Amino acid sequence: MQLESTGFFHLAYCTNIHPGNGWDEVFENLQMYAPQLKARLAPEQPFALGLRLSAEESEQLLAGGRLETFRNFLAEQNLYVCLINGFVFGSFHKTVVKEAVFAPDWQTDERVDYTLRLVEILRQLLPKHLDGGISTLPLSYKKWVKADDNTVWEKITRNIVRVVEELVKVREIDNCLIHLDIEPEPDGLIETSAELAYFFQNWLLPIGGEMLAGLLRTTTAQARGFLLEHVQVCLDTCHFAVEYEDFAVALKRFAHLGIKVGRVQISSALKVTLPQEPHLRAELAEQLAAFAESSYLHQVIEQRTDGSRRQYSDLANALPFIQEPSARQWRIHFHVPLFVEEYATLGSTQPEILNIFELLRAEHFTRHLEVETYTWDVLPLNLKGNLLESICREYKWVREEFSKFNDA
Repeated sequence: MQLESTGFFHLAYCTNIHPGNGWDEVFENLQMYAPQLKARLAPEQPFALGLRLSAEESEQLLAGGRLETFRNFLAEQNLYVCLINGFVFGSFHKTVVKEAVFAPDWQTDERVDYTLRLVEILRQLLPKHLDGGISTLPLSYKKWVKADDNTVWEKITRNIVRVVEELVKVREIDNCLIHLDIEPEPDGLIETSAELAYFFQNWLLPIGGEMLAGLLRTTTAQARGFLLEHVQVCLDTCHFAVEYEDFAVALKRFAHLGIKVGRVQISSALKVTLPQEPHLRAELAEQLAAFAESSYLHQVIEQRTDGSRRQYSDLANALPFIQEPSARQWRIHFHVPLFVEEYATLGSTQPEILNIFELLRAEHFTRHLEVETYTWDVLPLNLKGNLLESICREYKWVREEFSKFNDA
């Protein structure tokens, strides 16, 4: 869906919000929700989907004529796909995911093969006038890789290059630009803009550039250009806000190295200012306990009085330390609805989304925006609502707030 009359910005929603196991269930959900959403939100124009597929679903979609059937459905309903979520390899709903969300990582052939299947799917679905992106995990989980283990870093780089080799060929044969969008996340091997820049500067461009040049029989300089074209950033506003990132600084860091932003995932995190009084902190802990659910990781980054930060791998691990006197603010990786800024005494990082909207309008650093609130099933009861209505409210909030900023 186009966000404004010029047609530059496209807004999709990530279909990872629909519980489903197997392509048949995924397709059933799309048939149920996508036409209704289009009728409500974009009756007179094409409507974009950010397709979420597991490894198993990607195999199923490429077999038995299912992809052709899906293409016909998209055409009949005036829908299109320009983004695929390739972060989570396995099941994502009604199961315990936690750190398994990072497996298999970019050290493995399984991750490469899965991503190449997604490339083939997007190649056949992508509208001719648009580039397309496949999001992926931040290479691995930080606890699984030693920072100085060059053997692992080289293996990860080589596997990324294997995918880029295919993306270059797709561009040459089909004139179809697809990019792999690395998504920094708290506790990921890459969790900040600085760490992503480090990977590009020290591994992907110098080492990966030589690898790709050898595979394509081209110059290293040209190979590096291919890498910058086909490996981009999935900027998740929830993740960046949890890390206390300054969006303008992050974008300048990327621009300095020629790193492009493939998409902005619009998502909001919990933000909690910790009061001085112990009894108020105890009440706050009771409210937060409702968000410490068992399916997903909800990493917490704490701002302390001396300006330092402390990191917890999950909200359940952080709650016993809520009375720490030096703790002043928690930002929690829990995707909460965009359209609500406060939940009782809890806040959100909604204002950070407005900052990125202003930068998008001024700098046009990507054309792809994707609503990525996937936690409807695990929200506390008082925040749950009808899924169709909730998605519509997300869209309307984005359109209204985005329209308040004028293009530079």
